[in-house]
Amino acid sequence: MRRPIAFRPSSPQPSRDGRERAPAAARARGHLGNQRLNQRWKTFIARHKRPVVANVAIARELAGWCWSLATLPD
Repeated sequence: MRRPIAFRPSSPQPSRDGRERAPAAARARGHLGNQRLNQRWKTFIARHKRPVVANVAIARELAGWCWSLATLPD
């Protein structure tokens, strides 16, 4: 019987280099987007939506938000 492979991160702290190198406008938009999606998740759970439905809805919003961030003018 095989043992499951455990996740072993390479460093104890997540890397924030990418965030620090991003322009200030992108960082601000990223923070606001993160807050919005987190609030949406809480709203779905409070309304007793199934987690799979909430995940799909949040993923769709995240995809649209990523596109809008990618097309953000420099």
